[in-house]
Amino acid sequence: MNLGYTLGPMDNAIRKQLVPGARVKVTQQIAARDYTWTTTARGVVTEYGQRETGSWFAHSRGDKLWLDRLTIRKDDGEITTLILDDYTRIELEAPTAPAAADSAEKKNEADLPV
Repeated sequence: MNLGYTLGPMDNAIRKQLVPGARVKVTQQIAARDYTWTTTARGVVTEYGQRETGSWFAHSRGDKLWLDRLTIRKDDGEITTLILDDYTRIELEAPTAPAAADSAEKKNEADLPV
């Protein structure tokens, strides 16, 4: 599927919402000569931040290239770290409804059986 879009730098409003527990859909594109390869990952944010690469050819602060990295936990439990670039689109999704077992969870000591 070729979505045919490119984006500029990530909007600060989205950046501020990439907190642990936020549910996201991340679409990334890799441009080839005659086509665009698009992949999508969905999950819950576990970590977001900038980290340096170990790239020997990057020449910026401390001879390191700083990249935006987003770590998510997919629904199947897989942990994935994504490098965010100009061809990455992030959509915040509504949180899923808690399962019935979660809503019946004991909330405090007074709810525990004697």
